[in-house]
Amino acid sequence: MRDERGASEHTLRAYSREVRGFAAFLTETMGKGEMLSSVEHTQIRVYMTKLMDRGLTKASVARALAAIRSWFKWAAKAGLMESNPALLVSTPKLPKHLPRVPSMEEVNRVLDSLGPAQTAGRASRKANDADAAEAEDLESSWPERERVIFELLYGCGIRNSELVGLDMDAIHWSNDAIRVFGKGKKERLVPLGDAAAEAVRAYLPLRQAKLEAAGLGKLVQAGPLLIRLRVGVGAKGLARLTTRSVGRIVKSIALSRGLAADVHPHTLRHAFGTHMLEEGADLRAIQEMLGHERLSTTQRYTQLTVGQVQRVYDETHPRAK
Repeated sequence: MRDERGASEHTLRAYSREVRGFAAFLTETMGKGEMLSSVEHTQIRVYMTKLMDRGLTKASVARALAAIRSWFKWAAKAGLMESNPALLVSTPKLPKHLPRVPSMEEVNRVLDSLGPAQTAGRASRKANDADAAEAEDLESSWPERERVIFELLYGCGIRNSELVGLDMDAIHWSNDAIRVFGKGKKERLVPLGDAAAEAVRAYLPLRQAKLEAAGLGKLVQAGPLLIRLRVGVGAKGLARLTTRSVGRIVKSIALSRGLAADVHPHTLRHAFGTHMLEEGADLRAIQEMLGHERLSTTQRYTQLTVGQVQRVYDETHPRAK
């Protein structure tokens, strides 16, 4: 998974945890001397039931089954067994939850409000409590960087991990696009809108000044686009803003602007797809920009209201009028 599929460390940890849990179950129920090839689909079903009895959600059980399927698929490919018994086990039917997405007006209100005057007060309040906070808790006191975060998450529809992974050379100014590495290290170009480009241009001189003040002027044109407030160089280069910090920044600003408490970086990605669909964008174009392998995934990230469906019908069906 690491070498061929380019899976993230988070995915590797999750799959490892699920497979080790199932292996422990097999050892407990079958004994240490049994071969992997002797495992049957009935034992996998028993394990799924055991997970449900422990109070795990259907989504968690489905994730465990996906890891087990992947494990057996590898084992069959490696010649350790003839077939994959997990293919005979059905995935638990998951409830379809439409993501709660703020309206275009709400998102625009937040984006229009981002600026030095609006965030300075919040930053100073956090600074007063610095003795009880970690360094990352001060990450939300750089207004220009905050605006870049919101503009790229909503304006480009990229994932949180893709955002923090952006390097300076990811911006293709001549093509008005950014190069993004998504899941499985798959590369794609995403359009960079005027508002997002303006936000990046306003942030870059401040990024440069911060690096030069820290004696890191040679690194101005290299490394991560989004850097921490406390500039430093580690084993992997310049200190990169973390996904956790981005999540904290987005939630803090969203709450202060009257948005729902459950707003997080992925909410802005949902909003990107939903709002583009509302404005008439082609679903496959949205799929390409979001970096989804399957169109069904894109459909899950977007939602149409009854009014929007009615409008499309009225405008396109020959018998509607």
